[in-house]
Amino acid sequence: MFLCLIGLMAVSVLLVRSATHNDTGYSGKDIQQLIFYGAGFVIIVLTTLFDYRLLLKTWYVWYGLGLALLVAVYLFAPPINNARSWFELPGGMLFQPAETMKIFLILAVAVLMGRRQGDPLSMRRDVLLIAAVSFVPFVLVMIQPDLGNAMIYVFIVLGMLWIGNVRYTYVLIGLVVVVGGLMLFVTLFNSYNAEIRDYLQDHNKNHWYERINTYIHPEEASDDAKRQTEYAKIAIGSGGLAGDGYMQGESKNRKFIPYPYSDSIFVVVGEEFGFQGAAVLLLLYFVFIYRMIIIAYQCVDIKGSFIIIGVASMLVFQIFQNVGMMIGLMPLTGITLPFVSYGGTSLLLNMLSIGLVFSIRAHQEKYTLDT
Repeated sequence: MFLCLIGLMAVSVLLVRSATHNDTGYSGKDIQQLIFYGAGFVIIVLTTLFDYRLLLKTWYVWYGLGLALLVAVYLFAPPINNARSWFELPGGMLFQPAETMKIFLILAVAVLMGRRQGDPLSMRRDVLLIAAVSFVPFVLVMIQPDLGNAMIYVFIVLGMLWIGNVRYTYVLIGLVVVVGGLMLFVTLFNSYNAEIRDYLQDHNKNHWYERINTYIHPEEASDDAKRQTEYAKIAIGSGGLAGDGYMQGESKNRKFIPYPYSDSIFVVVGEEFGFQGAAVLLLLYFVFIYRMIIIAYQCVDIKGSFIIIGVASMLVFQIFQNVGMMIGLMPLTGITLPFVSYGGTSLLLNMLSIGLVFSIRAHQEKYTLDT
């Protein structure tokens, strides 16, 4: 896993450099990304040395802190890109509480599930309680609005419940509720399309309507709404099998894609390194997550296993969502590509989560002796 992180760091710095080398306004972001990685490796070392069980004993404190930050950012943070999701820190850095809440939610769900010690989860005492604990941060993030991170919360909990021995009848009920809810949403969206559009425009959330309408009715979407997805697919496809070469992919299509160094960095991969480069990157992710699952399988402490599965679920969905939205399979969100996209908060929190995985692996012998 550590070697995979080194590889992802090299890929990230090179791609950020390529995505910004012709734009003087963003020059130096590759160096900043390298600095973020340096800080991230320090976080990993410190977290590995820290006994993760101390976090589990005080999970309610971290969960409450996460909720308090989500409330504070909505009430007091200035709007950025039509959302109240970031605190502005000294030095121009941005801190996003929704990112920290991912780890706090994983800890909370792991403790609640761990009480059963592997026995089938009860609907009333376990599943509904976990759903309630997850629903509160989900709502607080949705009203910011931040659809991307809210979706990540859902998939974190679903992944942990699936591995936590949930009954198949509960899975079936959940699928019926989710599919029914999606069908109801699409029906209402189509039936009250104009009313929803006018309401969101009046509340300065027109980008929500554009993203949803572009995904459900791509043929009816405005040129501005579908330009990013269309140009992203063209740019990725233009790379072909081997790509145009490093720093040679500055096509006219990529110029219309916002944030090529951050949310849209997979476009740079496809255009400059082609199908082969994208496959290598996804293979690197596969090895990274596979080793993580092996650690969870070998873990003696079931709560530690649940934490690792939560982290793996978080990363898998982020990878799938980011790549999927660039090739038209998923709706556009602000989810970054883990460990590759430029960004301080997301990278450092991802590194913290990996440090937590390493801590679980490092303290298993101590856990066995203590128990």
